[in-house]
Amino acid sequence: MKLMSASRAEDDSRYGPPPQYPIESVDNALRLLLLFETRPSIRLTDASKYLGVASSTAHRLMGMLLYRGFVRQNPQTKAYEPGQALSSIAFAIRRHVDIGTLIRPAMERVFEATGETVHFAELKGSNAHFLEAIESQRAVRVASRQGAMLPANCTATGKAMLSLLTTEQLHALYPYEELPGLTKGSIISRSDLERALETIRQTGYSTSQEESEDGVMSVAVPITSPSGGYYGINVSVPAHRMTEQLRTELGAMLQTAAKEIQNLLV
Repeated sequence: MKLMSASRAEDDSRYGPPPQYPIESVDNALRLLLLFETRPSIRLTDASKYLGVASSTAHRLMGMLLYRGFVRQNPQTKAYEPGQALSSIAFAIRRHVDIGTLIRPAMERVFEATGETVHFAELKGSNAHFLEAIESQRAVRVASRQGAMLPANCTATGKAMLSLLTTEQLHALYPYEELPGLTKGSIISRSDLERALETIRQTGYSTSQEESEDGVMSVAVPITSPSGGYYGINVSVPAHRMTEQLRTELGAMLQTAAKEIQNLLV
């Protein structure tokens, strides 16, 4: 019986106990696929060395993975790369999981760190549709907007998402200079909105200074899904608690959360 290498032992302990009746060829094929977690491509010599098998054995394993679409061979380098089957499986799994379930852990971490109301929204036309929320438990707090649909130009989350659009896309949404407003602080001209969006692109986050509701300030960060959807996550704070330092801290915290969420979306 061959002794397992340290890396093999680590592989076996990562996901569960070893099976009672292991099938070495299946195990080797799966271990090759797991290599794509840390490598963009695998050469045949790398596969042979990693598995501790002859190059002919590694070639047969790669041939079967190629046949089933789990890998593709780069015609220039001859190295093996992740195939369409892997992407299809990943997308299918994620499609069957509710978006709220996917993003909730990241939202909860922001909530635990701030104690303030956290929202997640999607851009729907020229509106921000608030899909999820965790409402603050403080005596004075911003109420949940879950389910609400508000003009995107009037919210931090909406402006964050709009910052992802090209000028042509923005003008298609807003063909006229005049925009809808919710408070006296709302941005109600397309020219002012375009200037605000340029600032958001530079800083990486958006803010709202009582633009959607009196007494409420927010910080938001945009997220793009692989399928092209536009989303945003924000923290909403009563105006008297917002400071410049808090605004900067929230921007950095939300950027971290946005990167985590982006990796979960399809």
